[in-house]
Amino acid sequence: MAQIRLYVTTWCPYCSLARNLLKSLGVKWEEIDIQREGISRAQLADLTGRFTVPQIMINDQPIGGYTELYELQQSGRLEMLLQGSPPP
Repeated sequence: MAQIRLYVTTWCPYCSLARNLLKSLGVKWEEIDIQREGISRAQLADLTGRFTVPQIMINDQPIGGYTELYELQQSGRLEMLLQGSPPP
C-alpha cells in the first residue's frame, strides 16, 4: 500500500475534504498539522513544492492539494498511485 502524507491546518475546509475522500477510500495516511509542528509556508513549499494546504504526498511524490486529489480519484489514476504504479 502507498505511503500518504497529508500536510494540513485545523481550520482548512479543503483539508477536511481531502481527509474525507481518503477515508471513503479506506486508506490510511500520516497527517502533519503545519501549525502544531511549526512548519512555515516556506518550509512547506520546500517539502512539497507549494505553499497552500492541504498538500498531499503519495510515495514521496507531491500530487498537490484537494482539487488534484479529487481529479486523480475521478480519473481512476489515484487507485494506480495507491497501488504503487505511476499514473499514465
